Amino acid sequence: MTEGTKKPFSVREIRNEFPALRQLVYGKNLIYFDNGATSQKPQVVLDAINRYYSKDNANIHRGVHFMSQKATTEFEEARIIIQKYLNARTREEVIFTKGTTDGINLVANSFGELLSAGDEIIITAMEHHSNIVPWQMLCQRKNLTLRVAPINKKGELIIEEFDKLLNSKTKLVAVTHISNTLGTINPVKELAQKAHAVGAKILVDGAQSIQHMPIDVIDMDCDFFVFSGHKVFGPTGIGVLYGKETLLDRMPPYQGGGDMISKVTFERTTYNELPFKFEAGTPHIAGGICLGEAIKFLSGLDIVAIQKHEKELADYAQDLLDTFEDMTIIGEAKKKTSVVSFSMEGVHPFDIGTLLDKQGIAVRTGHHCTQPLMDFFGIPGTVRASFAFYNTREEVDTFIAAVEKSINMLR
Repeated sequence: MTEGTKKPFSVREIRNEFPALRQLVYGKNLIYFDNGATSQKPQVVLDAINRYYSKDNANIHRGVHFMSQKATTEFEEARIIIQKYLNARTREEVIFTKGTTDGINLVANSFGELLSAGDEIIITAMEHHSNIVPWQMLCQRKNLTLRVAPINKKGELIIEEFDKLLNSKTKLVAVTHISNTLGTINPVKELAQKAHAVGAKILVDGAQSIQHMPIDVIDMDCDFFVFSGHKVFGPTGIGVLYGKETLLDRMPPYQGGGDMISKVTFERTTYNELPFKFEAGTPHIAGGICLGEAIKFLSGLDIVAIQKHEKELADYAQDLLDTFEDMTIIGEAKKKTSVVSFSMEGVHPFDIGTLLDKQGIAVRTGHHCTQPLMDFFGIPGTVRASFAFYNTREEVDTFIAAVEKSINMLR
C-alpha cells in the first residue's frame, strides 16, 4: 500500500483482523462493547509482540550489538509513525509514557514546576479521574486553585461559564476531547484559542478520541495531547505525551535515571535532549514498537469513514434504548460519538451488566472513573456500551434484545 492510500472501509474485513472477536462467551458469539475501557488487538500487533520477544528482544539506545541496534531502530521508527499520525512538527515532541494517566501526571509534575502560588487550572465537570486527581495534587503542593467548568444536563460544556473562569491567573486548561462516559465531543480547538488568549496552555486528553477521529495537533493548537496505546488497538502499559517542543524544553524532567541524562557526576547532572529527557529508565520497548504497528494499521484505514460508522452505531443504539420505559440516556450532546450510557429506574447497572455478560455481551457498568459526573446526574452509575470500527449494526440489534430480556428478568 503506497503512502496516502487508504483501504475502503469494510467492517467484515476489519473484523477478520481481530482474533479475539471470533470467540464464544457462555456459548454465545462475543459482542464486545467495552471499547472505551480497552480495545481488541489486530493480528499485526499480536505478530509484532511475538516477533519482538522471540527474535529482537534487546535493550535500546545504549547497545552497540546487532539486536540492540535493531530494537532501537524499530522503537524510534514507531515514534516517527506516531509523530506523523498526530501531525506533530518533530519526533522530539513525542514522549513515550505508560499511558494517558502517566502523561497527565508527567505534565502535572513537570509543567507544574513552572507554576506559582495563586495560579489557576481549569478542568471540566465531565473529566475522568485521571484528569482531576493529578491537578488536585498539584494544587495542594503548589497552593494553586482548581476551577471546574460546568456542564448542562445534556452533557455539554457550558461555554459561557467556561469563559467566566478564564482570567490572567489561568495557566492551564485540561480537558477531555471525548468524554468516556457521555461520548460528548468537546470543541478543543475553540477552547485552545480561548486559553491562549489569556496566556494559558491547554492539555487535551485524547484517550477516547485518537481511535475514533482524525487528530491534528497543529490544527488543534493544543500544547499537550495524551493518549493510551491499549485504547487504540495497541498494548497496555504504553502511551504518548505530545508536547510543543519549546514548552517541553522549558520543563524540568519528571523522573531521574538512565537514558534521561547527558552527564552525571556526584556534584551535578545535566539532562539529555528531547525526547529522552522525559523517558527515564528502560522503556516498554515492545509496547512502543507495537503501538507503532497499531497506529500504522489505523493509518491505512479511512478514519473519516470509521468516524461515520461509529457515530451511526451509537445513534442507532441510543434511539432504540430511548424507546424503553423508565430508561434515561446519560449524555445527549449534539456532538457525541461512540458511547451510549444509560440508567434504568429501579434497576442497578451492575445487574444489567451481569445479565448481558451471560448473553455474551461485554459492556461496562459503574461510574467509569467519573464519580463527580455521576453525582451531577444523581445516579450511582450507568451501563455503558462503547463502540469501535469492528462493531456492527447486527450486534446492536442483539444487544438491544438482550437489554430488554435482562430488564424483564430484573423486574
